[in-house]
Amino acid sequence: MTELLEQLFDRVSKLPPEEQDEIANWIMKELDSERKWDDLFAKSQNQLSEMGAAALAENRNGLTEEMKFE
Repeated sequence: MTELLEQLFDRVSKLPPEEQDEIANWIMKELDSERKWDDLFAKSQNQLSEMGAAALAENRNGLTEEMKFE
């Protein structure tokens, strides 16, 4: 465990149990969410590559227009 994480756990351990549980639940949900997004992106690489290739082909064929952002 890193020193920074140990510092965090030390600080959180001084909070009331309800707050400790809230923080623990939040961290676990965040970790689960990150893992889910990593899995989804890993599974979608072929589709993303195909979409990118299609967009580049449309651009080469003059089927796109430049957007002017202010």
